[in-house]
Amino acid sequence: MGFWQHLEELKSRLLRCLYVFFAGFLLCYFFTNARVLHFLQKPLFAALPPEQQKLYFTSLFENFMTHLKIAGYSSLFFFCPFYFYQLWSFIAPGLHSKEKRLVVPFILAASFFFVAGAAFAYFVLFPVGFKYFMAFGLPGDTPLLTIDSYYGTCLKLMLMFGAAFELPVLLILLGWLGLIDAATLRAQRKNAFIGITIVAAFIAPPDAVSMLLLMAPLMLMYEGAAVVISLIEKRNRPKTPSPPVEQPYDPFSGESR
Repeated sequence: MGFWQHLEELKSRLLRCLYVFFAGFLLCYFFTNARVLHFLQKPLFAALPPEQQKLYFTSLFENFMTHLKIAGYSSLFFFCPFYFYQLWSFIAPGLHSKEKRLVVPFILAASFFFVAGAAFAYFVLFPVGFKYFMAFGLPGDTPLLTIDSYYGTCLKLMLMFGAAFELPVLLILLGWLGLIDAATLRAQRKNAFIGITIVAAFIAPPDAVSMLLLMAPLMLMYEGAAVVISLIEKRNRPKTPSPPVEQPYDPFSGESR
């Protein structure tokens, strides 16, 4: 396809994603918003005494806009396999027939690690971070959290952690396509860890514990991706034929005795 045809293909894929996003937005707004709200409240309320387990809104439209925002994020999370499928369908025409068969493993792996990153933020980072920040300060300090700031922070962190956990999927996909190899990943380990540290400092909340909680799994997944790529390389490496076994010379072979 030419350049404009690629743009048309990209436009059609984006429109499909927008249609599904809008449909998911409506479904989540009318059917799942209350459950998502209670789900997101649990880590915070577990770190607060009962008399402080409240969230406030300071403007007339803040509560309504927050519900809309939660429905949008929920649509991204619940329908992420469709979005990954559209991404794969856009790049698939440039792949070989053998590589196109990776569509199901790619969608499953990308969706799993995206949800795993969000779950890691919720079940690991939030309890530790909220307990630390709620207890930080002087004894008389009382938290007064607004609905927009709290839910917005939770959803952004879950989304960014989900995107960060796509690292092994991206590396293994590039390794399967032959664009990188395990030796390169191991040689660039120090540079990769520096990059992971910078990303963790940007994504994680501003404390050392949260930063380390993100750095550790990303570094482990980087090493795991290198191991998987090395296994793929061994599997795809052409087997050298074994040399023929020389038979002992028989002077009477083919002759009558």
